[in-house]
Amino acid sequence: MKYTRESILDYVENEDVEFIRLQFTDMFGTMKNMAVTSSQLRKAMENKCMFDGSLIDGFTRVEESDMYLHPDLSTFVTFPWRPQQGKVARFICDIYRPDGERFDGDPRYILQRALENAAGMGYVFDVGPECEFFLFNTDENGDPTAETTEKAGYFDLAPLDMGENARRDMVLTLEDMGFEVISSEHEMSPAQHEIDFRSDEALKTADNIQTFKFAVKTIARRHGLHATFMPKPRRDLNGSGMHINMSLYRDGRNIFHDPAAEDGLSSEAKYFIGGIMKHINAITGITNPTVNSYKRLVPGYEKAPVHTAWSFTNRTALIRIPSRMGDSTRIELRSPDSAANPYLALAVCLEAGLEGIRSKTEPPKPVERNIFEMTMEERLEAGIEALPASLGEAVDALEADELIRSVLGEHICSKFIAAKRREFADYRAYVSRWELDRYLSRI
Repeated sequence: MKYTRESILDYVENEDVEFIRLQFTDMFGTMKNMAVTSSQLRKAMENKCMFDGSLIDGFTRVEESDMYLHPDLSTFVTFPWRPQQGKVARFICDIYRPDGERFDGDPRYILQRALENAAGMGYVFDVGPECEFFLFNTDENGDPTAETTEKAGYFDLAPLDMGENARRDMVLTLEDMGFEVISSEHEMSPAQHEIDFRSDEALKTADNIQTFKFAVKTIARRHGLHATFMPKPRRDLNGSGMHINMSLYRDGRNIFHDPAAEDGLSSEAKYFIGGIMKHINAITGITNPTVNSYKRLVPGYEKAPVHTAWSFTNRTALIRIPSRMGDSTRIELRSPDSAANPYLALAVCLEAGLEGIRSKTEPPKPVERNIFEMTMEERLEAGIEALPASLGEAVDALEADELIRSVLGEHICSKFIAAKRREFADYRAYVSRWELDRYLSRI
């Protein structure tokens, strides 16, 4: 539905909407919001709601802290889980400075800027995510744990799948909010789930990822469970990823498909792959932004790539072409996880791919073998390198990559790198239970 100011005002009055949340996302991908009552709605839609940006990680200093929220009217939706009397609705907002200029620390702006660059080349960027998560038990205080009594596996159903009812409510809630849910299922590990929704233009997809995570966590809590998108919450279970499926369209046609090509892939698709692979180490700093992300990216787990290779059928590769489906042809990047800020993740993937197209960057040959079973010599001969093995390595690569730095802009890039260096330093200084168990009595 295409909303106008007047249609939203009429809806709020007729449907008894009492509170409106003005939502935005910080540098680290955490959703924030300011709530106003319906009496302040007109003021909000006139872009007059202000907040203190100095209190948000990675935003501004105290002396330049005033920020204004500009609601995107197309993102208006009511929350189905809130009361039917005195309903709660929301907008996703863009962030502006007092002088009317866009705030360059707003992650949504970074993606919008990348999409404008794509549009200048005649492209529309279409993205579909695959978001995995765990549903764990809570303790007697309602706090989250990493525990589950469930034993279900891939595609299992109740009673083995003890989260089925919660997942059903999540799907119905998402549909009430305008999502087109394609599928939902139990994933490989106990208590692990996946809900996939239809691909869309990249900005809407990034908005949808943030809304999806918020809704899933809210509905899980109502079932007495904790939903976590942490990449690797337990050593003994598969990690959770957020595979990103990408296509470029021009004049309504998927340009990644070439029916005349033997493999069905256009030269633009291959250049796009080449661009991503050229910059993947720096991209990893954004798509896998936590210390825990690299506990998932280890050999031996089918859904977690470790090496820089691409393939048509090989699920151990970093990039896969799921199937050559004509106008649905897409590139699947398999390394990202849901700890990533979706606006920044999609922006760096898009710009790296566009740079590949502009420079006609040829990717290496596809690798259809199980990469985990190849020797180091075989991988070197095939030009296969390793992804960063830690947050520290990924941040070093990010800092050294001029293209990815320029995509993020100096404001976000400098603050993000500094924050992640502190995070990695804290991690390195932390003495874990594993170290105590292994060394305390031996040394």
